[in-house]
Amino acid sequence: MNDTSETDTLNTICREAKTAGKLSGDNLTELYELFGSRFTKALDALKEGRVKKYVFKPSGRTVWIVVGRERDYLIMPEAEFCPCDDFYFRVLDKKVHMCYHLLTQKIAQNLGWFKPIEENDECFEMLMKDWKKADAKTTF
Repeated sequence: MNDTSETDTLNTICREAKTAGKLSGDNLTELYELFGSRFTKALDALKEGRVKKYVFKPSGRTVWIVVGRERDYLIMPEAEFCPCDDFYFRVLDKKVHMCYHLLTQKIAQNLGWFKPIEENDECFEMLMKDWKKADAKTTF
């Protein structure tokens, strides 16, 4: 399956689930068939509440974080970017379209399954520094 149809299918399923307020058994099956173990990991992260949406006030800047097993991952959904090893080794090599962190964030955003966190703009630089420091630890 190509990247476009994988994303289109995910978006269609998210729209259906948002309308229904849940992922149906058929949705779960289709997502598993499409993403395999990446979907299993994403579902675990969603169930465990490991997706955070930071909104900084008064600027309104938004930062998405997926808490991984090793560290927090700073997700950039508009760019479809994640600093994890899977992204660097499989997504950039076009073996898969997205890592499980991106998949998790996309489902969380569409279904509202995330922890909203409001912070003052003064905290933005400090938090970004911490998140970027964690990214620098990524091994290649």
